[in-house]
Amino acid sequence: DYSDMVHTAREIVRCNGFEDQITVIQGEIENVTLPVETVDVIISEWMGYCLLYEGMLTSVLSARDRFLCKKGGVMIPDKATIHAMACDDFLFMEDPIGKPFWDNVYGFNMSCVRAKM
Repeated sequence: DYSDMVHTAREIVRCNGFEDQITVIQGEIENVTLPVETVDVIISEWMGYCLLYEGMLTSVLSARDRFLCKKGGVMIPDKATIHAMACDDFLFMEDPIGKPFWDNVYGFNMSCVRAKM
């Protein structure tokens, strides 16, 4: 992982007694050097919002090709599905900037924000 989430991941590994089995490495996968030749599992949050954003798929595939054990290696998650459906939200179309929302945002009148949208 390239983010600061690695610190939390290391803490989770430590708290659960897996320090001798799991190594968390921080860095861009294209530039990282592993202490082993292959790994059994690659866990990555590569999908982003709605499977469309983040642009991490090429990095995950690079990691797979470089490091994942060819026999029995697992990528988590290993598949994804997008479900789409056409719909019509006539209430939203009548008020696309959310008048009711801005009139009472957690008890605050923020209708001035709506006027600037």
